[in-house]
Amino acid sequence: MKAKINNFEIDLSKPIDISIPLTNTDENPIAWYIEKPVIEPVVFGDWIGKVSEGKSSTNFNNIFFNPHGHGTHTECLGHITREFYSINQALRQFFFFAKLITVKPEIIGEDLVITKDQISDCLNGTQPEAIIIRTLPNEKEKKSRKYSNTNPPYLSEDAAIFIRESEIQHLLIDLPSVDREHDKGKLLAHKGFWNVTNTEILNDDARLNATITEMIYVPDEIADGDYILNLQIASFENDASPSKPILYKTF
Repeated sequence: MKAKINNFEIDLSKPIDISIPLTNTDENPIAWYIEKPVIEPVVFGDWIGKVSEGKSSTNFNNIFFNPHGHGTHTECLGHITREFYSINQALRQFFFFAKLITVKPEIIGEDLVITKDQISDCLNGTQPEAIIIRTLPNEKEKKSRKYSNTNPPYLSEDAAIFIRESEIQHLLIDLPSVDREHDKGKLLAHKGFWNVTNTEILNDDARLNATITEMIYVPDEIADGDYILNLQIASFENDASPSKPILYKTF
């Protein structure tokens, strides 16, 4: 099945899913010092909401998880502001022209950092609506990694500001955060991308409809280049939602 977006055609039968599924197993990735998700049947007395237990005609599970720490998620600037802003209200369109790039973070002091020059070189003057950043090395272990207290790579403030000034609305990355794990609450990349200068009283030029998606995984066989992105979220009135970004090749 094919569809046309502006002058680009995509094959809807060939989606490229770059999300990491949420599970209650030890294979689930974890960040921010929390435990793995909990998925378990509802119990009322001797009734268990699980067909295999023989006491229910349906599977009826409760799920406890944290969108920021348990897998692919999309967040709005409400993640860092005093005032409440919802991703469900911020993201109202779902198809975007996107560019996938691959970078190897540079060693700066004790950190691995994605720099402005790296982003600029990869974009080469283009201004997609969304940028997808795949980092090297690109081990499959990213899909199950335990990130807490590991000081993962992150985006420099200058790189985040450059992405914003390139008028890119949606930033996707295969790391648990665009910022340093222990940064004393500075959140320089988040603030730089969303143009948030005051988290107490939001500045008028903050980017209310821009989003950051973290903890994606892009397999090696997916080539750098231009794609159509379908950015899917669950309808949570929250600063962030688990999400399912899907890429389509254009032709």
